[in-house]
Amino acid sequence: MLLIQFTGLSGSGKTTLAENVRHLLIENNYKVEIIDGDVYRKTICKDLGFSKEDRCENVRRLFNVGRNFVEENTIVLMSVINPYEDIRNELRNHEFVRTVFLDCSVDNLIERDPKGLYRKALLPDGNQEKIKNFTGISDVFEIPQKADLILKTDSESVMLSTHKLYEFIVSAIS
Repeated sequence: MLLIQFTGLSGSGKTTLAENVRHLLIENNYKVEIIDGDVYRKTICKDLGFSKEDRCENVRRLFNVGRNFVEENTIVLMSVINPYEDIRNELRNHEFVRTVFLDCSVDNLIERDPKGLYRKALLPDGNQEKIKNFTGISDVFEIPQKADLILKTDSESVMLSTHKLYEFIVSAIS
């Protein structure tokens, strides 16, 4: 079937779009599963930190879960920051994988900041609440060079991005 590997900074809309598209796909009788990086960080990836090696291992583990669903003819929406081009390309070597980049400016994300993470990442050094190694602020996020679909989530409405993603998925499996 199909595995969509989302890539985008924290707060760019990965989980929101995955949930919205999941509902549309189910309404149209598709089997679909969401693999949310935030959820799996509490279970099969709880032993991992935020080094580049650990982040790549996190993506590989989520991919392996997703591949099992794909083998059962299920569409997989893998919602994870996925910041490195080399690991995204590693997954793209599988014919059933597509990359969707949720493009949203850091300024917009700092303004939105639904989880308060950017505020903590931008605290001064020495502050005990400061988040270190925060992707897009104090850690790298590599802009995808080979995205199959780019959604401009800071300028498109959630519904427009949802419908673009839905149409992309349906055309990919047709």
